[in-house]
Amino acid sequence: MDNDLRNRFRGINRPAAPSPRPVRPAPVVRSPQAVPSTPKPPMPVKQPQRPVPAATDKLGYASAGLSQQGNAPSAKPKKNRKKFGKKKLIIISLALVLLAGGGAFALKQRRDSNSSYGFGNGEKTPPPGNGVPNGTLETERAKQALAGTIRLVATGDMIGHESINANAKKADGSYDYLPLMDKMKPYFEKADVRFCNQATPAGGEQFGISGYPVFNAPLAFPRGIEAVGCNVINIGTNHTNDKGQGLIDATVAAWDNRPGVLAVAGANRSLGEQNQSDIFTVKGLKIAFISYTTYTNNASVTPFGINVYSDALATAQVAEARKNADFVIVSMRWGTEYSPDINGPQEAIAQKLTNLGADVILGHGPHVLEPVKKLKNADGSRESTVWYSLGNFLNTQIETEALIGGFAVMDIDAATKKVTKTSFMPTYMHYEWTAAEKRANSLLARKNLTMVPLDQAGELMAKSQMGSSVKAQTDRVTAILNKYTPVTIITSSQY
Repeated sequence: MDNDLRNRFRGINRPAAPSPRPVRPAPVVRSPQAVPSTPKPPMPVKQPQRPVPAATDKLGYASAGLSQQGNAPSAKPKKNRKKFGKKKLIIISLALVLLAGGGAFALKQRRDSNSSYGFGNGEKTPPPGNGVPNGTLETERAKQALAGTIRLVATGDMIGHESINANAKKADGSYDYLPLMDKMKPYFEKADVRFCNQATPAGGEQFGISGYPVFNAPLAFPRGIEAVGCNVINIGTNHTNDKGQGLIDATVAAWDNRPGVLAVAGANRSLGEQNQSDIFTVKGLKIAFISYTTYTNNASVTPFGINVYSDALATAQVAEARKNADFVIVSMRWGTEYSPDINGPQEAIAQKLTNLGADVILGHGPHVLEPVKKLKNADGSRESTVWYSLGNFLNTQIETEALIGGFAVMDIDAATKKVTKTSFMPTYMHYEWTAAEKRANSLLARKNLTMVPLDQAGELMAKSQMGSSVKAQTDRVTAILNKYTPVTIITSSQY
């Protein structure tokens, strides 16, 4: 939500508390297949092109997806020729039979995966319970694959403000958003799972490029998000429905079959898409990604276009994801705009999601940072990490608090499937305009956009009309995030 043209804006359909929805059919969980044990960064396997409904295929997005190269088979070492006794020959024969059976199983998994489609290009893996007996070679390999740490990072709103679009536009009329945030790329590259929030839709010029209050960005907008390093994308927010289901369809299609993207969730072209789970594999850990918003700015024209939160829908989807994944991430659009405090509905929904099996909840919507909490599920057997608001990331809002975002950093132990370390590296979104331009509210006069770690922002902040300092903002961020749960604030050199 942009405040460029007003002090505050409220979603016209923002509910005081979530309203119940009928239970939808249980999600159809994609069956992922095994991956190499130490991918860094995680790379999805080749996936079939996701079919696009005829209503949106005419926009040409179905042909916009890029193919992905499959993994090349590894070379087998040469075997030394030796004479074997009868007993050894029997053992070798049995081993060959077992290997043949394993090959047939792998082929079946590949064929099964090629017969389905989903939001991301995530690695497909079998559901829990399909493992091999203890003590076998396969079990040992599975343990080795789970060994290690998975780094999950998450950032706040990337908003297609009119001034963002203007600064991304090149002389030839095309757009390039990466230069506005390219200094963030090295930090994304140090993580395995990289959550980003595309807060506004992007369907291209067919729907008219526009900023606040009715958003639609060029197709270059998601490409910039992808180029900076994001691989788990939320596209479901209060703005997703700004121009109806047609724009939703185009926004979803823009993420079809993208190399390196693990999962995309939050908006759908059909009920079938809404009922699918995004499950991908990183270092042997099966991770589910689900997204909801608690409100929209316009009434939904379909029941499936946006994943509007209800206890019933979450019960069906999160509980099912819990059964089929080792780790569950939920994206939540909620909260009170420009407030650093958690409201009642946020607390209630966070506890509900924790009880259902969420391990990490990534909140956004207030445009400013809010506290972090650790919650226990109903029987105390599981703990969730809740970032109530990640604030903004790429944006040109006016308030200082909206320009200070950052990287929420979580280290996950792949063996125990738990978050072991929680930290935060603050960032600063910079633009320049003169005092006269600010007084005149000349929003498009803002220029020289860039984003840097907050600890490197001293000179840039001095050029802005912000009237604050690196220390003041670091102290503010530290106080907010640590209100309930210890969060280590780190600098760019400590990241």
